[in-house]
Amino acid sequence: MESAEIRRRWLSFFEERGHTVVPSASLIADDPTLLLVPAGMVPFKPYFLGEVKPPYTRASSVQKCVRTPDIEEVGKTTRHGTFFQMCGNFSFGDYFKEGAIKLAWELLTTSVEHGGYGLEPEKLWITVYQDDDEAEQIWRDVVGVPAERIQRLGKKDNFWSMGVPGPCGPCSEINYDRGPEFGVEGGPAVNDERYVEIWNLVFMQYERGQGIGKEDFEILGDLPSKNIDTGLGLERLAMILQGVQNMYETDTLKVVIDKATELTGVAYGKAHDSDVSLRVVADHMRTSVMLIGDGVTPGNEGRGYVLRRIMRRAVRNMRLLGATGPVVGELVDTVIRTMGEQYPELETERKRIETVALAEEAAFLKALKGGTNILDTAVTETKAAGGTVLSGDKAFLLHDTWGFPIDLTLEMAAEQGLSVDEDGFRRLMKEQRERAKADALAKKTGHADVTSYREIADTAGATQFTGYTNTEGETTVVGLLVNGIPSPAATEGDEVEVVLDRTPFYAEGGGQLADHGRIKLHSGAVIEIRDVQQPVPGVSVHKGSVQVGEVTVGSTAYAAIDVRRRRAIARAHSATHLTHQALRDALGPTAAQAGSENSPGRFRFDFGSPNAVPGTVLTDVEQKINEVLARELDVHAEVMPIDEAKRQGAIAEFGEKYGEKVRVVTIGDFSKELCGGTHVHNTAQLGLVKLLGESSIGSGVRRIEALVGVDAYHFLAREHTVVAQLQELVKGRPEELPEKISSMLGKLKDAEKEIEKFRAEKVLQAAAGLVDSAQDVRGVALVTGQVPDGTGADDLRKLVLDVRGRIPSDRPAVVALFTTANGKPLTVIATNEAARERGFKAGELVRTAAKTLGGGGGGKPDVAQGGGQNPEAVGAAIEAVERQVLEIA
Repeated sequence: MESAEIRRRWLSFFEERGHTVVPSASLIADDPTLLLVPAGMVPFKPYFLGEVKPPYTRASSVQKCVRTPDIEEVGKTTRHGTFFQMCGNFSFGDYFKEGAIKLAWELLTTSVEHGGYGLEPEKLWITVYQDDDEAEQIWRDVVGVPAERIQRLGKKDNFWSMGVPGPCGPCSEINYDRGPEFGVEGGPAVNDERYVEIWNLVFMQYERGQGIGKEDFEILGDLPSKNIDTGLGLERLAMILQGVQNMYETDTLKVVIDKATELTGVAYGKAHDSDVSLRVVADHMRTSVMLIGDGVTPGNEGRGYVLRRIMRRAVRNMRLLGATGPVVGELVDTVIRTMGEQYPELETERKRIETVALAEEAAFLKALKGGTNILDTAVTETKAAGGTVLSGDKAFLLHDTWGFPIDLTLEMAAEQGLSVDEDGFRRLMKEQRERAKADALAKKTGHADVTSYREIADTAGATQFTGYTNTEGETTVVGLLVNGIPSPAATEGDEVEVVLDRTPFYAEGGGQLADHGRIKLHSGAVIEIRDVQQPVPGVSVHKGSVQVGEVTVGSTAYAAIDVRRRRAIARAHSATHLTHQALRDALGPTAAQAGSENSPGRFRFDFGSPNAVPGTVLTDVEQKINEVLARELDVHAEVMPIDEAKRQGAIAEFGEKYGEKVRVVTIGDFSKELCGGTHVHNTAQLGLVKLLGESSIGSGVRRIEALVGVDAYHFLAREHTVVAQLQELVKGRPEELPEKISSMLGKLKDAEKEIEKFRAEKVLQAAAGLVDSAQDVRGVALVTGQVPDGTGADDLRKLVLDVRGRIPSDRPAVVALFTTANGKPLTVIATNEAARERGFKAGELVRTAAKTLGGGGGGKPDVAQGGGQNPEAVGAAIEAVERQVLEIA
């Protein structure tokens, strides 16, 4: 049974039994504590935590998931992988243990002909939590599983929580016996390789307290409403139903391995090392395509770094397998064709996915070249110092900065006759991981911070936003925090967070900054609002300070936003939509939005593009935007089902989470986007849009910054003043300025070249005199000295080499000259072949001089360069070099 059919049967089975089928959420987690969605229940987390009331009592999904804690282990075993699909069914206060158990058993054991998976009941083993008598009784007496195939396990294995205070409960796992060829009998308690877990049923019935880890926490009591969260690993079930040994041999991964084999000529199953590389390629390329499909772009932090790391591991392993040219394009195509049946959006976004992936491959191949140069330098320095081990910090630098896998560093160092301090490298990697874990733990504790907001939401409900049609209005204070602590009242000078039952204030979101304004209580108190956020979905928290009087919970008030600020932000937001559409018209659908910020009078817009946007294209985009303004197009918003919005061609931002109903903002016949922000009523209200330019903010992501309305006018007015001043200086018309200024710069450049040529000639004139001043140190011609201050590094190097060339080649020669440039000392030292045969190495001599100068340096045995911080030490540095020459001679 193919993976796509497994997925189809799952959703069909539960839909027929009253479950709402929920499409997979984006892999970009809508949760500040997560980089990526690691489990099927994550999109339902707000319902389980009680932050939001679920819109259904039963749900089912097949959720895309990515886990990356053990990336280095992927491929080494057949059990580790980064991307997987989690089939889940959920109950929110509806059925509980018996219902979940019976549904699971029915789907697994019903014949294939009747819509099930057709697993043999006698091969299924059950584990339950050690104290869960109820679950065991249901499995034994209701379902009919023999008691000898039911095992009890402890908290570590069969108890679930989110790792933070909140819902938790025992779980029951269904395991499949793969037979004696996979190990000894005895059930999952004895051998989890033979008895592989395929389905976990979580019975959320308790509330967890504070604690650390999977076992060290307190159970506070029963939950008011019992819920069900189950998860079946699609890849594991596919492995069983397709009769293969491991997940890498299932249909959606084996086809990628086959493509890698075709590209490299290395067959799977022939050797351990090549099998590891093929598995890495298959897993990482599939994960990369799924991440890019959901809007992740390669970068140096967060989820962007995760993508970059796994893509580079895949490319590196292809090269280990023998690939010499670009390979990502064909691998991406294979993944899209394989996964596209289950996720049609991959085909829709094919061009964008391919563009991002190919750009990252090209960037890594370039980094590979640069990193190789760094490694060569490190190897040279290690050997020059008489060492045989490349330091761990060098290996870590190559890994962390250039993306060099440690196995690449080991291999390349070995080719140069060096080993690598792996312990030092592992220590630095461990320190990095520990810092990451500490950061993640700190983020998790953030759950405690929103408890007060949840309590307000439970009592007063969601905040009603009236700001689409009103800029002020009557309201009631339903929640109050003073300095982060819930309080019934606040007085003048207090920093407060205020929750209202209704508000015209827009909470920051979707790239739009929050409204500012004032809340005036009928008692006379005034609160100045500086920010509005939604720490809990649907609850707007107004942050500010009490200016006058006393604020109390329950007070009636009048909320009014800063209208001038709102209108300026609305202009910027509408301009962002116009820019997005104009860019897509110019560059194609790959110019998808990757982020934005709409602030008063200005905006920035991030979009996907592997290359810089030509200035001519940017000019055309700007012109098109302003032509739309002149057309005076009406702007209107409408709430509709998301399927209808997609049918109408509305653009959705990658990574955003949308509900069943969405708000669509339409600008005439030009633009249509899903958006919850505020906008102008007509494009003429924007006045003017000026694009300031575009730049790179990461691999495959560009940023445009722009001004709108009066801010754009002020910018152009300043530009006009500058042009007028330039006209006066060069005595020309505006259209003549580029040519006149270019001509002036050309003449200046020519003059600088003449000056440089004169200075170089003057420096080289000193060469003959320096040769005449050479000391004879036991048969070695030693030239030392200080040339005039201000001599550049290139000129100093030319002088040193010229002096060396004037000394007969059969006479050992060492030339060491010094200068001071920009207040810092500089030295270049060279040796000829005869001197090197006597043991003189320029790199060693430079290190001696640079140490005296308070700096560092290095280079090759024939010529080296160094510098320092102390120009007063040049004389001492010359003496240090002379002493070392005497010692070696």
